[in-house]
Amino acid sequence: MKNIIEVNYQKTGESTSINNMGMRAMQIRAFEARNSQYLLLKAPPASGKSRALMFLGLDKLHNQGLNKAIVVVPERSIGGSFASTKLTENGFFADWDIKPENNLCTQGGDKSKVQAFKRFMEGDDQILVCTHATLRFAFEELNDNIFNNTLIAIDEFHHISADADNILGVVLKSLMDNTTAHIVAMTGSYFRGDSVPVLTPKDEAKFDKVSFNYYEQLNGYTYLKSLGIGYHFYKGRYFSKDDEDNIALKQVLDTDKKTIIHIPNVNSSESTKDKYDEVDAIIDIIGEYVSKDEQTGIITIKRHDGKLLKVADLVEEDGRDKVVEYLRHIKTIDDLDIIIALGMAKEGFDWQFCEHAVTIGYRGSLTEIVQILGRCTRDSSNKTHAQFTNLIAQPDAQDPEVKTAVNNMLKAITASLLMEQILAPNFKFKTKQENEEIVPTGTLSISGFKEPSTAKTKAIIDNDLVDLKAAILQDAKVIAGSAGKVDPEVVNKVLIPKIIQTKYPDLSKSEVEEVSQHLVVDSVISTSEIKEVGDKKFIRMADKFVNIEDLNIDLIQSINPFQKAFEILSKNFTVNVLKLIKETIEATKINMTQEEAIVLWPKLKTFTRQAGREPSLESSNLIEKRLAECLIYIREQRRRAGI
Repeated sequence: MKNIIEVNYQKTGESTSINNMGMRAMQIRAFEARNSQYLLLKAPPASGKSRALMFLGLDKLHNQGLNKAIVVVPERSIGGSFASTKLTENGFFADWDIKPENNLCTQGGDKSKVQAFKRFMEGDDQILVCTHATLRFAFEELNDNIFNNTLIAIDEFHHISADADNILGVVLKSLMDNTTAHIVAMTGSYFRGDSVPVLTPKDEAKFDKVSFNYYEQLNGYTYLKSLGIGYHFYKGRYFSKDDEDNIALKQVLDTDKKTIIHIPNVNSSESTKDKYDEVDAIIDIIGEYVSKDEQTGIITIKRHDGKLLKVADLVEEDGRDKVVEYLRHIKTIDDLDIIIALGMAKEGFDWQFCEHAVTIGYRGSLTEIVQILGRCTRDSSNKTHAQFTNLIAQPDAQDPEVKTAVNNMLKAITASLLMEQILAPNFKFKTKQENEEIVPTGTLSISGFKEPSTAKTKAIIDNDLVDLKAAILQDAKVIAGSAGKVDPEVVNKVLIPKIIQTKYPDLSKSEVEEVSQHLVVDSVISTSEIKEVGDKKFIRMADKFVNIEDLNIDLIQSINPFQKAFEILSKNFTVNVLKLIKETIEATKINMTQEEAIVLWPKLKTFTRQAGREPSLESSNLIEKRLAECLIYIREQRRRAGI
């Protein structure tokens, strides 16, 4: 199957070049907000969040009167990103210097690490690195006031949630409510992928936000110039031959490329429930097992052409620490070829040479997908293209879990839609004025477009648009709409505004409309084809090219911004699979509302006039079927009103 998404970049070098203080573009932006007590830093993997935290932490220790800086990471393997670093060599005023005994991301039990944490808090040392778990356990044994004038930097912040059962979230709230601690929260994917928010709106409002988007990061690289995202649907097992005598993993695996393979979550339908057998099967696909280095745990495999490959197995627990230690010290492209993992090597893991991330099985969290994708998008001289491939079991009508399989497929496609939005070029939009002559480069004028009129809507548009798109794309009604079940104007004018109002309940109706319009326009424009003819630019809208100068909000609102991936996939599935998908979507009941009926009423009249008949409930066209449902709804409302 071809890539659903293929994005090309300009290799400007801007995101990797450094200034006279040794800071890259994202780090400069973060450092400008260094005086914030609560700072939320949203930036892609490989953008330099770890180094940005060092700059922020040292400024708070040296210039803002804070006494200590504590960096908190989700797992031990990520702690190495915050090791001692000579920042003065590139012009910064101080070095990040952490004593070995204050790096608690080492082997050992929780009890000893909590004691070390307590000693640090009572002593004179200033910098400590520990895991989320160590902070949670230590917090239970310490008084809140000991954290006064302390910086708490939380890496991979999406692990927190506003749920009362999320202990780290409770710790964060207590720190904010009861101490003078400063908080720096860092994440490459603020959306969680479930219904529980990271922070409550009240607490989130306390944070200043710094965003550095994916397009800025990847477009500013020196070497990487393209990224592909593809989905491959297979029958049977991913490591065994299917009816067409093909092995799904073998079809997508190129062992000449540096690759991370994530095997299925044990709870997924793609899993055999025996992770060790799956690793053995993958090794057999790669080649012939030769040996395992006792010192490093690295496996050598001989490929069919005789080439020797170095493989790291992170699924096997026995000896895993040796493998992780080896991975921490990779320096050259020849040090490793393939990593096989289950729960590791997803976030905060730096293997810059990785070219291909293969994920088997649907990942239930958009956060997880974004993090895995980030493993292959680091800039490196060995690659010009990065690839993410998701292998997902194809639904089968005979399978009792067919509904789950179809839903997983739809969610995977939805994830691709979000990634397309994240990776797309950025435009600015403004209201088209009469006799307008000069429009800044990168800005589009749109008739009828509402620009942000308040600080609240501007902040949402500047910092939260990707997170908002994630929430929208996880809504069952929007998914159904993107697959053709709901009229595009209903998606854009009814469903999306309702989600925005729920997420931001303090917005007025006009503010909701401003955010909604911007989100729809941004989603449609950023992923549309644009071509130049002479001195004019044209954009593809609803299967025809429109002069960019003639753009208007009504035209854009008539287009479903998230439908493209479903259209691409429909050309690659068999009739039977498409029928299963359609039946599952049709089973998604969307009760008619007055708002939707108002939008559909003129379309219903137009259909009846042009077709010479009323729309049919039996139609295979989902939009016609919805118009028929609308007609029934309107007649029922009239009957009740006695009209």
